[in-house]
Amino acid sequence: MTSAVALYSEAFDQGLRPDPRLTVSEWADTHRRLSPRASSEPGPWRTSRTPYLKEIMDCLSAGSPVERVVVMKGAQVGAPLALDTPIPTAAGWKTMGSLLVGDTVFDQRGRTCHVTGVSPVMIGQPCYEIAFDDSETIVCDASHRWPVWDFTDNENPKAKVLRTDEMLGRVRIGRSKRYRFAVDCCEALDLPEQDLVIHPYVLGLWLGDGSSVMNHISVHEDDGEVIEHLRACGVEAEFRLPRWRKGKCANVVIDPTFRTIDDAGLPASVQHRSRFTTRLRQLDVLDNKHIPAPYLRASREQRLELVRGLMDSDGTITPDGKRCEFSNTDERLGGGLIELLRGLGYKPAVYRTEARRRAVGGREHECLAYWRVSWTAYREEPMFRLSRKVARMRSIEGGRPSRSRRRRIVAITPVASRPVRCIAVDSPSHLYLCGRGLIPTHNTEAGNNWIGYVVHHAPGPMLAVLPTVEMAKRNSRQRIDPLIEESPALRERIAPSRARDSGNTVLAKEFRGGVLVMTGANSAVGLRSMPVRYLFLDEVDGYPGDVDGEGDPIALAEARTRTFARRKILVISTPTIAGLSRIEREYGLSDQRRFFVPCPRCEGMQWLKFDRLRWPKGRPEAAAYHCADCEREIQEHHKTRMLAAGEWRATATGPADPRTAGFHLSSLYSPLGWRSWAEIAAAWETAQGSDAALKSFRNTELGETWTERGDAPDWQRLYERREEFSLGTVSLGALFLTAGADVQKDRIEVSVWAWGRGLTSWLVDHIVIDGGPESAEAWERLTALLGQTWPHASGARLGLAKLGIDTGYEAPAVYAWSRKAGYAQVAPLKGVEGFHRAAPVVGPSYVDLTEGGKKLRRGARLWTVAVATFKSETYRFLRLARPTDEEIAEGATDPPGYVHLPRGTEAEWLRQLTAEQLVSVKTRRGFQRLEWQKIRERNEVLDCRVYARAAAWIVGADRWGEARWRDLEAQLATDDDRPSEQETSARTEQQSASAGRVRTAPRSGRRVFRSTYLT
Repeated sequence: MTSAVALYSEAFDQGLRPDPRLTVSEWADTHRRLSPRASSEPGPWRTSRTPYLKEIMDCLSAGSPVERVVVMKGAQVGAPLALDTPIPTAAGWKTMGSLLVGDTVFDQRGRTCHVTGVSPVMIGQPCYEIAFDDSETIVCDASHRWPVWDFTDNENPKAKVLRTDEMLGRVRIGRSKRYRFAVDCCEALDLPEQDLVIHPYVLGLWLGDGSSVMNHISVHEDDGEVIEHLRACGVEAEFRLPRWRKGKCANVVIDPTFRTIDDAGLPASVQHRSRFTTRLRQLDVLDNKHIPAPYLRASREQRLELVRGLMDSDGTITPDGKRCEFSNTDERLGGGLIELLRGLGYKPAVYRTEARRRAVGGREHECLAYWRVSWTAYREEPMFRLSRKVARMRSIEGGRPSRSRRRRIVAITPVASRPVRCIAVDSPSHLYLCGRGLIPTHNTEAGNNWIGYVVHHAPGPMLAVLPTVEMAKRNSRQRIDPLIEESPALRERIAPSRARDSGNTVLAKEFRGGVLVMTGANSAVGLRSMPVRYLFLDEVDGYPGDVDGEGDPIALAEARTRTFARRKILVISTPTIAGLSRIEREYGLSDQRRFFVPCPRCEGMQWLKFDRLRWPKGRPEAAAYHCADCEREIQEHHKTRMLAAGEWRATATGPADPRTAGFHLSSLYSPLGWRSWAEIAAAWETAQGSDAALKSFRNTELGETWTERGDAPDWQRLYERREEFSLGTVSLGALFLTAGADVQKDRIEVSVWAWGRGLTSWLVDHIVIDGGPESAEAWERLTALLGQTWPHASGARLGLAKLGIDTGYEAPAVYAWSRKAGYAQVAPLKGVEGFHRAAPVVGPSYVDLTEGGKKLRRGARLWTVAVATFKSETYRFLRLARPTDEEIAEGATDPPGYVHLPRGTEAEWLRQLTAEQLVSVKTRRGFQRLEWQKIRERNEVLDCRVYARAAAWIVGADRWGEARWRDLEAQLATDDDRPSEQETSARTEQQSASAGRVRTAPRSGRRVFRSTYLT
């Protein structure tokens, strides 16, 4: 009897007794765990660290009467890196200074994530250079956080997140030679499979030891099995032992249709071209060996096959089987292999052997310098296909893979301050890869506590909506999966995805009593898929205005909750543009709560406002908050006590829905160790003079909307400020030219603009070519304009670097002319409206098709331009004021972006330049949107300016580093180098540009090769 009672009691405890009624914050403190790869502060979740989040989470609890929670917040950004820090993206390499919101980068697990916010450029920050044991270096500021392993206890290293200044002076352990800190290498970059011209293994084999100008590869005579591997890759190949061979060298001929002699031994009258050689030419690797960019961003398996090809032809394994080695005299090829290996998660070491003379067979030979790449690998992921090489690799059971997958920090050195900035990314761990070595570095922490609470404590159907379906998939892999893995309470309720019929897929997570479905706001089907009790609307300012013609995505999603009386809706986003921001509208309909904190001096309660943060001009490190009641200074070390004693208070003055709670947060509330007041003050100072930087500051730091100034500048004021230089000439300071062409029914109008540092611009010329698209003479005159040059004040002559031409009128005629003129100098453009664009210019896209409907890679290339963005920028630049004569005498210069207009500029031209204004219009569904509208009939000049600006973007002016600007400056003749009058006359006749050339990396020339080995 007693045992039966005990069994019933145990069963009651395990299954029948209801869970305690926890709030979301209590659940998080009890059950949520953060791992080092998912948080900047790993360990148990602590609501006390961010007390202002407690009420937001508790309003989402099952027992709260609040039905709708709205959070308008700033986008948290991490600590800064130098602007020239290389950042790997899905499209190739960028620098920290050139990253834009929407760019695709990688987290430490190799998965793609997106840039969700960028900070203004910060100047005057204390900077340090971090050196790693593989010779990689990163320059960052003192507050940058690094996810490291602390090896103070070598047998039990601890995962920590430390600031740069916290590691300073502690790199070595005492006086020993051991290094204290290490950073994990990233995992293999997770990229989609590419449609490659040549199979990666075949290309790798040829790159490693193939003839640089034809389809022959040198191999060892014992490696005949390579033919089987090549045929498995879909290519025909022959294994040959030439009569003239030395040693044990054999030849593999891929696609052996290329012939130099006929069957009679005479020179062949018809030489059959090898398809493989043709494809090598398409990749531009003939006599120019390198790893093409598409192969560096191919799938993991494709990149691994490329490495195997390289290693089968020119690689080896050490006798003990520990390390793979690749040696080659081509530094560029070695550099490509290093990038491949780092993208696969390995830590290669690089050694360079200098050129030297060696005696071979009694004769001295000059040996070239070569580079050797070495790394640790194991048989479980072989680096070869050849069986004799694979057999020598050791198993992972006999190795220590963790040691070969970590970089030790060997030095932290103070360096001169550099311009720095930081970004926010949507990876679950808030890490992203930086530097050529793909080193993980931190962004800031965010949580998914409400989702965990629903799964564990208050189950029911839940829908999470992100801006796009792709973002929903990425969110599932990068946030939801780690959330489940890190919290034991959730792992018990959601089966692993690999389990059969687990109900755990990318966009759906089934659990006892409910299901979590994820979708994108761009999918009407996903938004009306099922009734839900819980609705999570994330980053609503990125939602489309209308989804598949069915209406507003928020309204469609909320309709799914109407069948539930006790529904919960969370709406959260960083605001964008006033009048367009959804989160601003939602917050305006709420009770508009602000977090009030007490002054440590007078105990007066107040919410933190940016205008109360004050500091001496030029000294942001002295920033302090001034109490609104007693006006006394509040130092940042008081913030912890202030936040602990804070409370949310409603501030709405009008009627508000009692079931809707709205919360506003800015970075002023960041806890100690996160975003400091001094950093916010420095960001404000560096944003001055740039509307784009100020917009980013208001959105990301203050969590406030930005009001676009779309009022047209006064054309008469622009007329009065014209300067003393002539149309048709280029002023000092201008470094290169672009042009914008607008095609009309009866004419083509072209504006030529000169550009300098900081996108300062000068109007050079405006040309009207009579004749519409049907006029061959008009196109000939436009072609002649491509070769025209304009005199520079230095004495040099500048030609057009790029001409952007609109395709909105008679696109086929524009495409035909662009093909003939060549895409090196011409960029066909298509304008699109709207401010919510990932980048101001996107492309090119290939718009020519074959008869079978396949896109022609050598056909017309179209660039898409966000004209609204460039029009806003143009008006901002036109409103900039020049420094006074006194300021110029003191050394002041024109502000970046200033627009210089010559004396010959006509009034009608200026009227057209200011012919539009930005207005707020109401859509048919009642929503507000911003739209550019004409206030004058003609606006060709403004359009031409936008196209010329887009051309400058395409050539890379927004992303150039210091070296490119210096190269352009070096092309201009100095006083000592100015040509003579006779030379100037001759140059004018020839009209050849002597400066302003946007140079690309030099390529080695081709050389003719005549095969004789078959004779």
